[in-house]
Amino acid sequence: MQELIMTIMQDIKFYDCRVIEGSSTSIILDNGKIEELSRNFTRGAGVRALCGGSWGYTSVEGEINLKQGVEAASKLAISMNASTPKEDVELATINPPEVKNLPEIRIDPRDVSIEEKVDLLKSIEAHAKVKGINSTKVMYLESEFKVEYRSSDGIEGAYELMNVGFAVSAVASENGVYQAGRESRFGYGYEVFEKENVLELAGKAGNTAIELLKAKTPKGGEMPVVLDQELAGVFAHEAVGHAAEADLVLEGDSILENRIGEQIASPLVTIIDDPTLHKFGYYPFDAEGAQSKRTEIIKNGVFNSYLHSRETAAKLGGTPGNCRAQGYSMPVVRMSNTFIDNGDARFEEMLEEVKDGMYLIGSRGGQVNTGEGIFQFNAEKGYLIRNGELTELVRDVSLSGKTLEILNHVALVGNDLKMTAGRCGKAGQLVSVSDGSPHLAISKALVGGA
Repeated sequence: MQELIMTIMQDIKFYDCRVIEGSSTSIILDNGKIEELSRNFTRGAGVRALCGGSWGYTSVEGEINLKQGVEAASKLAISMNASTPKEDVELATINPPEVKNLPEIRIDPRDVSIEEKVDLLKSIEAHAKVKGINSTKVMYLESEFKVEYRSSDGIEGAYELMNVGFAVSAVASENGVYQAGRESRFGYGYEVFEKENVLELAGKAGNTAIELLKAKTPKGGEMPVVLDQELAGVFAHEAVGHAAEADLVLEGDSILENRIGEQIASPLVTIIDDPTLHKFGYYPFDAEGAQSKRTEIIKNGVFNSYLHSRETAAKLGGTPGNCRAQGYSMPVVRMSNTFIDNGDARFEEMLEEVKDGMYLIGSRGGQVNTGEGIFQFNAEKGYLIRNGELTELVRDVSLSGKTLEILNHVALVGNDLKMTAGRCGKAGQLVSVSDGSPHLAISKALVGGA
């Protein structure tokens, strides 16, 4: 590293390098037949250099010459700074990270034969294909990677991780109407297939699709609702977490700008981002070498903190640790494991609180506008709540509204936090994350339907 420092141009105030090396295995079964069976290897590096207020960035694959990478990134930064000068960028100071408490792996997926993995997927597919299911798809994904980080201010670190998991979907159709059921689980060792009853989950996906074919689309409107852990977790991630990302705040694209210290939610609401948890968004240090740490975004209804890179932490005040990248792409501010913390209410209490409304379950994606603070999420399914009890199953339902209004309409927070693994897209990059929540009772929300 010292050799690189000696050769770098004087105008460069900072540079860093991340070397990523790993491999991934993918198996896809389409209607019981192997559609894809692949194993890919990758090795590359991402290098940043900072001149004044301009970042230069370069990535290399295959044989890596970090000295050339630093020089190339430095030239880009110097050129950009000369042509379009910006206000100087300062970086918050960090200490070298400690890599400890990595997720333990009891069964290494590499010790399991491809044949055994394919047989497992075929069993999952068979259980998903309950009577009435027209098509199925099962995906197995396994990835291992090693990350090495070094920077010009002496920060160094390295770690290795391995992810493994599966996803299954089942589709049923009738009279031109298609309905799907989906389940997935991801973790850090092949034992995820022992911890979870994957065959039962596959059957659940198939039965969900069949049940939804028979369900009706309810009349929409404003009503009290109960959200299940998955849909409430999506709300925490998409509507609140993204709005708390400090780069969006600096771009003027967040409803949470200038709100630190404000009561923006019900006092029952605490929302946390925590990359130290051994969930799918785990990392020991971020893409800038900053130690991972728990951040209370909202604490007892008070907006408490943005999520930061070193640059945004220096500009807004805060602690770095949420700068991430897909592979050796340019790092940006990202979430990790984002969740609404447990309360003390039981599910039955929530149904009694809502009395007449709707129970919304699962997520099928949606849209959020962090600048205006509005969102729309599609639920997988729902149940009408009448006189405090669950009644008919309904489909094609959605939740929409204003983020801050929903946060203030939280009436009860459950005691049954559950996390869901997924991947988050931003700046053209995907990173592994998880989100979650206990059940939430909301006194007033806009539900879409017929």
